[in-house]
Amino acid sequence: MFAKRKAFQVLAALAALPLVSCGSVDNSALGVAVIGSSDDPFASGIRLAVGGQLVRAATVEGLVAFDAQGRVIPALADRWIVTDDGQSYIFRLRDGDWKNGDPITADSAREALRRALAALKGTGLGSDLSGIDEVRVMAGRVIEIRLERPMPYLLQLLAQPELGLYHGKHGAGPMTMEKSGGVAVLTPIAPSDLGLPAVEGWETRTRQIQLHALDGPEAVEKFNDGEVDLVLGGQVEDFMLTRSVGILRGTIQLDPVVGLFGLQIMNDRGFLSDPANREALAMAIDRDALIAPFGLGGWSPTTRIVTPSLDGDLGTIGERWTGQSMDERRQIAASRVRAWASGNGETAEKANAGAGEGSTRDTSVKLRVWLPAGEGSDVLLEKLSADFSQIGVGLQPAKSENRADLVLVDDVARYPRAAWFLNRLSCTARRGLCSKDADARVGEAGKATTPIDRAALLTEAEAELTSANVYIPFGPPIRWSLVRGSVSGFSANSWGWHPLMPLAWLPK
Repeated sequence: MFAKRKAFQVLAALAALPLVSCGSVDNSALGVAVIGSSDDPFASGIRLAVGGQLVRAATVEGLVAFDAQGRVIPALADRWIVTDDGQSYIFRLRDGDWKNGDPITADSAREALRRALAALKGTGLGSDLSGIDEVRVMAGRVIEIRLERPMPYLLQLLAQPELGLYHGKHGAGPMTMEKSGGVAVLTPIAPSDLGLPAVEGWETRTRQIQLHALDGPEAVEKFNDGEVDLVLGGQVEDFMLTRSVGILRGTIQLDPVVGLFGLQIMNDRGFLSDPANREALAMAIDRDALIAPFGLGGWSPTTRIVTPSLDGDLGTIGERWTGQSMDERRQIAASRVRAWASGNGETAEKANAGAGEGSTRDTSVKLRVWLPAGEGSDVLLEKLSADFSQIGVGLQPAKSENRADLVLVDDVARYPRAAWFLNRLSCTARRGLCSKDADARVGEAGKATTPIDRAALLTEAEAELTSANVYIPFGPPIRWSLVRGSVSGFSANSWGWHPLMPLAWLPK
């Protein structure tokens, strides 16, 4: 039977959460800073920065959403069931209205979902959703998503901001957004305005969110000065800024995320034309020492593309070069650099002569790397440069991604399975070098009839991608937030996702 969960009941439960503070309730607006560009909260389209994703999720609900803990909760759909074969998800829509007053119906929701899915074609998220066969209307407020194969993490995907459903170019909340100067002001929508049962005392139980999109240094400065109570969207490049945060100002929260954090090989010119040479770069990196300056307890380095021990991991792919010490690895890598340089001096000279910034006229190997601006990136560059210099490779910063040989990839997994990692590094994603053989195995996995067969094919795909040496993994991404002690509605979680609506609730 349908799970007995109503959207307004979930909201009421969230409203009862205690606020960790002293004194009377303060219903003034909560100041939140998200690290990024000032235009991020007001951007449209599919590829959004964190600020844009936060606003999209707050103003354009999908069938389901995430709560503060990263759990899937009702949104436009207030209940659902999954058939025993895992290939049919049936959603009953809530009894309410779109923003323009039109009733939420199965027909309107189906069309909105079809448009959202079509817009994602050609993206990594689109690949993740490729198992959807059709979206059908079953009754006036009931739709079914039929799958070509079981997708155990479909609900997590449907809760992503990109799967928010528009009707007449507007979303259905749960918040509205207005631009005030450079600040996005988000106001909770009263349930009664959405055709839902009224919540008593709504105006005194919720508050506005004032979302500021700032660069890292300014966001941390405003937090230290008390101008904002929460900083979201922290990544490795700005992590060193957290050293200025004293214990009386707030706490640094780290999300236990998995995903891709490493270097993408962008071209196969010169030294990078040989997979063995690309492997030499990966062998030279001391991953523990790379992250040591950040002082992160519990960060686990890996040489694998897919995070080890995820659901469905067969355990047949292990860490690379486990039988060799770091010195032995670097000796092997250095011999490959010397062999290439001695046999390709003319090629190296021509390649480097046209390289732009960082070019050289000698035969030594010179590579350019792009990292986002920030003190944390400076630390990474220093460490990587020292590692590569041990094998005779010079590393210099590139001014842009399209002029780089190596580019930092820093993405949190939307769901913890191998397919996410392989889709992000696929030829469809068009990030840099890729493996068509690996993509073929992923395609075959999508047609597999059993979970074991699918896992085996995804393992083969990871092996193909590993041998191609198109990506150099470091370990899991680093995601951090700054949280004032008085803030409720925030929780570190495995998705690194912190929705705005839970932050808008005040205690009774």
